[in-house]
Amino acid sequence: MARAAAVTPPTHLPAGAGAERSGAVLSRLQLLVTRKLDGLLQGDYAGLLPGPGSEAGESREYRPGDDVRRMDWPVTARTTMPHVRRTVADRELETWLAVDLSASLDFGTGRWLKRDVVVAAAAALAHLTVRGGNRIGAVVGTGAPAPARAGRWRDAPPATGPGTLLRLPARAGRKEAQGLLRAIAGAEIRPGRSDLGALVDMLNRPPRRRGVAVVISDFLAPPQQWGRPIRKLRVRHDVLAIEVVDPRELELPDVGVLPVVDPETGELHEVQTADPRLRRRYADAAAAQRAAIATELRAAGAAHLRLRTDRDWLLDMVRFVAAQRHARTRGTTR
Repeated sequence: MARAAAVTPPTHLPAGAGAERSGAVLSRLQLLVTRKLDGLLQGDYAGLLPGPGSEAGESREYRPGDDVRRMDWPVTARTTMPHVRRTVADRELETWLAVDLSASLDFGTGRWLKRDVVVAAAAALAHLTVRGGNRIGAVVGTGAPAPARAGRWRDAPPATGPGTLLRLPARAGRKEAQGLLRAIAGAEIRPGRSDLGALVDMLNRPPRRRGVAVVISDFLAPPQQWGRPIRKLRVRHDVLAIEVVDPRELELPDVGVLPVVDPETGELHEVQTADPRLRRRYADAAAAQRAAIATELRAAGAAHLRLRTDRDWLLDMVRFVAAQRHARTRGTTR
């Protein structure tokens, strides 16, 4: 019975308290991430090859000495002046994060809240990306869905309304990455669930050159809502899905009557956890749900990393990256 208080879901924090907590967590992450992950992925992503590059860029008028194999015939025909297509060297990696901060993320019974793990994962990915001049951007969903808005995140006013899909433009540099992380950590979680499918679709529009797309969520929304957008994203990008899980979402402890609040609706239920049949049905349903999530991500071709609030998330990330590197050197994809 000593664990009864520990497993009771936390109530909603006062306005701004969640942002303050995540900001404090973010400030503690900097040294930890730098010491543990620095250099882990340097030179490890595919497609960064020497030479002029293969991604199409802008057209310009032909100059003597230009490679005629790069003639841009459609532009030449329209302008009646010879033009060549410039290419962009594949030396710069662009990473986009789709960060789900629905109300269900404002929960945790382990060492962290789930939203803390989301911020921690984003911080680790940002640190690994910005090295070498790479760029990182994000789209963030909080609460119930609302129309997307774009703009410079450093100049944008705080998001308002019942829910928000917010785009943070991709920029290079450590200072820009820190600003992006502060915007994610300071996002206010609102009641309701973001439309994860719409959030992922924001990474498909407008089309971007090949890069890395990372979806960070608890994936509690129905797979049919987000499966197709992830498949579409995988056509052009390397996709990593980071699933954030709390142990109480997988099984219930035997602690007698347990009050449980649905963070998305505010409904309060009392559950008699002393009933072994109820605990077994709960565990079976949770296992089936997680298996369906894993199956959908596998079908979409996304790499799948599961982080738990009661485990060392950084160690799990290091092990995942090491396994990916080993698989890539052996010629396998996942």
